[in-house]
Amino acid sequence: MSNTRDQIRAHVQSNAGIHFNELVRESEFAPGQIQYHIRRLIDAGDLVREECYGQTHYYPPQYDEWERAALALFRRETVREIVVHLIEHEPCRPGTVADDLGIARSTLEYHLDHLVEHDIVTKEYDRRNRVTLSLSDPDRTAPLLSEVTPTVPDRLVDRFTRLVDGLLEGTQDTR
Repeated sequence: MSNTRDQIRAHVQSNAGIHFNELVRESEFAPGQIQYHIRRLIDAGDLVREECYGQTHYYPPQYDEWERAALALFRRETVREIVVHLIEHEPCRPGTVADDLGIARSTLEYHLDHLVEHDIVTKEYDRRNRVTLSLSDPDRTAPLLSEVTPTVPDRLVDRFTRLVDGLLEGTQDTR
């Protein structure tokens, strides 16, 4: 195996769930070189490629489907904050989570849809149709959080969303 391929494999190994653009930014190699070697690594079974919400992510093969989805989602700052809040305060109502994190309810629901879809968070309804949130598997979830850190571009997207939510919320108050 080439030195370039070894370096790319090692980088993905230490950054499970890294998406292609981030891999290019953090690498000294050209995008074409990375594509070539990634294909060879996938063909050899050394990496797994998965699409998640418009981005291609790469993983070492030891992660199962649930873990791969969780790692991809945990790269978003707001998702991490939601999950950490649930670890500390579960079970919890969505309104409480949104208020405690200072995010719009629509932003919370957007991220919850993805978390529920991948069975990371469970929404339970009581007799009065009120929702309570809890983690589906807290023992597996907590350790995965420490394996990834949101990238600067991902944090900027989340912070921009919060800024817009705050501005729109202020606009609604003046009507």
